[in-house]
Amino acid sequence: MTPLAEKIKAIIRVNGPISVTDYFALCLADPEYGYYRTRDPFGRGGDFITAPEVSQLFGEMVGIFLVQAWQKHLKPKRAVRIAEIGPGRGTMMADMLRVFSKLAPELYESATIHLIETSPALAGIQAQTLAGHRDRIHWHQTFDEIPDGFLLLVGNEFFDAVPIRQFVKTASGFRERLVGLDENDALTFAAGISGLDAALLPSGHRDAPVGTIVEIAPARSAIMQAIADRLFNSGGTALFIDYGHLEAGFGDTLQAVLDHRFDPPLANPGEADLTSHVDFSALAEMAQVRSVHVNGMMTQGDFLLALGTAERAGTLGAGKDPVQQAAIRSAVERLVGTETNEMGVLFKVLAVSSPQVALAPFETRSQT
Repeated sequence: MTPLAEKIKAIIRVNGPISVTDYFALCLADPEYGYYRTRDPFGRGGDFITAPEVSQLFGEMVGIFLVQAWQKHLKPKRAVRIAEIGPGRGTMMADMLRVFSKLAPELYESATIHLIETSPALAGIQAQTLAGHRDRIHWHQTFDEIPDGFLLLVGNEFFDAVPIRQFVKTASGFRERLVGLDENDALTFAAGISGLDAALLPSGHRDAPVGTIVEIAPARSAIMQAIADRLFNSGGTALFIDYGHLEAGFGDTLQAVLDHRFDPPLANPGEADLTSHVDFSALAEMAQVRSVHVNGMMTQGDFLLALGTAERAGTLGAGKDPVQQAAIRSAVERLVGTETNEMGVLFKVLAVSSPQVALAPFETRSQT
């Protein structure tokens, strides 16, 4: 039994079952025992490995994309803010800044760097990773703390850690899914009394069988709204890469990962990473509602390959020994693999911009 499990049980005994949203938030952000508050979860010594930790190629491609965006926005003369939301260990930002310094020194020298991070432990690691840029980096607790200016924003595996709401279909309709206690005093899922407006349900919900799960993410939409409003008012481009789907649907995607293996979501609160799939269509819709251009959505594999990952890998491997070359090829395959259980397919990419600019590979793809 984890310390956070005991704390959650105590809350339930006093106040009754809690929503999946509250459970999600406690697991990741509880001040005492929250997963991201107490540890470094990334890398081989953590619970999972993110794309920037797989290979420098990932961050380099993202950097190339943002350089292109800056150029397509006609290299704004006003203040430029390079920002990452949920920056992990700072690995991707380090790789991006290396690209900026080589391909766009004017951008690298003039922009300020902003990291939105709520974990003191991770902020400390980011400071070490980015020590060479330390005097230009600013840390923020929330997105709205970034000062005004043209914005180049990226978020990799950020939205999947923002809490969701779940609704389960019962004989009397969809009811909010809660976390309570069973007869053995163990955490368990239960159906509450709160319903969901039918307008928010995917098509086909009337024919869905009892037990079907629907997920909505108002907190994610609120964050996207804030980002879109900032882009509309100050200009810029934002790029998001996450585990998710391009169209809304049914299904329980709440999942936990512990020591690089899937773990039951209620088994080890505070000690396992808790995530759910991101509905990219909902994020894109919010951007459009706020009058921000949606450049497009695609799989991570298509995105990276279109930007030249394979060619860059060849350059990176030139002159290396066979073992190093094999490692580079393996990393590329992991990032762009097309099997259903590989990152190249599982992860999706969304780009939005204001004012509207044509950004490859999205605009090029839409014209073919």
